[in-house]
Amino acid sequence: MAGVRSPPLLYAGIGARDTPAQVLAGIKRIAERFATAGWTLRTGLSPGADQAFYAGALACRGRVELFLPSPRFQQQARSSEERGLVTVLAQPSEAAFALAQRTHPHWEQLDHCERSLRARDCHQVLGADLRHPVDLVVCWTADGGIDGLHPLSGGTGQALRIASLHRIAVINLGG
Repeated sequence: MAGVRSPPLLYAGIGARDTPAQVLAGIKRIAERFATAGWTLRTGLSPGADQAFYAGALACRGRVELFLPSPRFQQQARSSEERGLVTVLAQPSEAAFALAQRTHPHWEQLDHCERSLRARDCHQVLGADLRHPVDLVVCWTADGGIDGLHPLSGGTGQALRIASLHRIAVINLGG
């Protein structure tokens, strides 16, 4: 139908803080290519993989949706090139906390900061309203898992569990 615009393609670009340097360089190139192709990145701005996805997307003027665990999280990593390209959810919603609690295997052992990070992970996959999932998750974890059930998936495991529940395709660059 002429004049009808299809929704943008969305992907979550996430991963471990300790992603190896050569993988971070590859992640940045991947994000550049996705941005050039018109995909919108969702990420959380954690050090490592998240920040590499963010930098790559912005390098090619790609759209980014940032989901933060708290308003000042990693503020020093934010780029002055964001204007008009980046939307931010500065902290997770109560619904995201409830979803994270239902899907995290050790919720009761997490402190408030860790719970905020896991709730933020839900938004990265399902969007600000938790009703608009990404089309794809691209990530790096040491174990290469795609379901978030492996012990080496770390915090990224929460997003992978949400993606698995929603049958969202995952490309894990690790393992």
